[in-house]
Amino acid sequence: MILLRRLLAWSATTAFVVLAPSNFAHQVTTMPAPSHDKNGAIVNAPAGSIEGRIEGKLRVFKGVPYALPPTGLARWKPPSAMPRWTGVKEATEFGPVCFQPPSPPASIYAWIPAPMSEDCLTLNIWAPTGARKAPVFFWIHGGALVTGSGSDALYNGARLAEQGIVVVSINYRLGVFGWLAHPELSKESSLGISGNYGLLDQIEALKWVRRNISAFGGDPSNVTIAGESAGGLSVMYLLAATPARGLFSKAIAESAYMISTPELKQASFGSPSAEESGVKLAAALHAPNIEAMRAMDAATLSHAAPATGYAPWGTVDGHVLPGQLVDVFDKGEQAPVPILAGFNSGEIRSLMILAPHPAANAAAYESVIHDRYGDLADEFLRLYPSANMQESILATTRDALYGWTAQRLVRKQKALGRPSFLYFFDHGYPAADDAGLHGFHASELPFVFGTFDATPPHWPKIPATPVETKLSDAMIGYWSSFARTGHPKAANEPDWPSFGPTGSYMAFKEAPQPADHLLPGMYEFNEETVCRRRGSGTLAWNWNVGLYSPKLPAQQESCKQPR
Repeated sequence: MILLRRLLAWSATTAFVVLAPSNFAHQVTTMPAPSHDKNGAIVNAPAGSIEGRIEGKLRVFKGVPYALPPTGLARWKPPSAMPRWTGVKEATEFGPVCFQPPSPPASIYAWIPAPMSEDCLTLNIWAPTGARKAPVFFWIHGGALVTGSGSDALYNGARLAEQGIVVVSINYRLGVFGWLAHPELSKESSLGISGNYGLLDQIEALKWVRRNISAFGGDPSNVTIAGESAGGLSVMYLLAATPARGLFSKAIAESAYMISTPELKQASFGSPSAEESGVKLAAALHAPNIEAMRAMDAATLSHAAPATGYAPWGTVDGHVLPGQLVDVFDKGEQAPVPILAGFNSGEIRSLMILAPHPAANAAAYESVIHDRYGDLADEFLRLYPSANMQESILATTRDALYGWTAQRLVRKQKALGRPSFLYFFDHGYPAADDAGLHGFHASELPFVFGTFDATPPHWPKIPATPVETKLSDAMIGYWSSFARTGHPKAANEPDWPSFGPTGSYMAFKEAPQPADHLLPGMYEFNEETVCRRRGSGTLAWNWNVGLYSPKLPAQQESCKQPR
């Protein structure tokens, strides 16, 4: 709980119109091709008439509602599809962001505060002019399921869309609004479940894309879900979620974390049930029931919930999330789609809140590790030696959260016979390296989106040197081609080998460099420790590793089997 609280503390253009057809058969295959007026400005959308803007060679729509506002009695209910509207809906400005507490003002991830509302379920579209059956890149923002929005300038989809793909970014409910489970809410549900409202928002947005994206030149049968950090976690949720099946064909997971997940009705892996967490939150807020919580001011609730220690997670409910992510992927029950996944060398350098304080000296460090890891201590110290304790501490948490997850994703999708591609972002530049932030968490994003000039105010500034711009061009090429074909390629750059027996991956340093055997032994060690914790039934697997680790259970027979 202490670690949880620490994590929470961290936490002139031309207008044009899109007209709706008079009849819509509710079948993607019957959608007409995009139609254009003499200025290339009018297309057909079943959602209704939409007015956006032409920006260069792109058509851009902002703040398009994909679901009804989840306000009042609709707070903590699954999203309701937005009915077809009449008249022309203006979509030239981003909509409000979903309610969230403020980020620490000095954080490199903190944006200038934007207007907030519960009426925030909107999406944004960047589409090439004249696009027909273009691949769709569906972006899910990060922010620990607590903060962020699809309108963050870092996620401007223009550069990716210029590669001939349609880019969609979304908002989804955050914090207590998006992830609260509670017995009263479960009783309201015909399925007897609650929680996962933010995930259901993501699924509703994918359904909107399935129904409407043809009108913008996108191909509803070629949708790639993509996200970073909590967005990467969301990608894994969607891969596992039964209601999301068939809504996408590929996945990109950047710095995802396959951690243990609360279960709806029972305590598991050291966490209370999701419903119990909701009951405790209500008590802390002096709310006698859900009716009282629905009556609370949204801004007050958004600030008060994290102060009580409440943290938003997905809920294993047997319907939306059928099981723990590790179990779903072990059984091969996730969506069988190609995947591109990876992590950054310096993930924890900007997330020091997740790293334990160093031990007094090398001997003390080794003593704790031997006490906590038992028969695995020697292998731990080989991977994370005491000689450079601070670097080992950073690597321990990085690998347990992000490195193990990335490799597990590509291994599990490869086992399903799907193309799988692993990357390691190990690029630094002067402002980041001078701040001790080489390859920090999310530092790949301005390169993927080509948004060097759109980073948050305290983000280490990226120089527009030939090295930086060439690396960004390469990553834009790899990401957009993966969205197009399921195979990442970039002009005048090396081929990205698929993950296989040699552990092939792409290292992004000064330039893309194919390589084999990323961090040898790291995956196997973390797989073993997670397996033992799973077997105990009482231990979580997340950032409670290294000097933070509880005592590891002894070797179990089930962990001797290949996983």
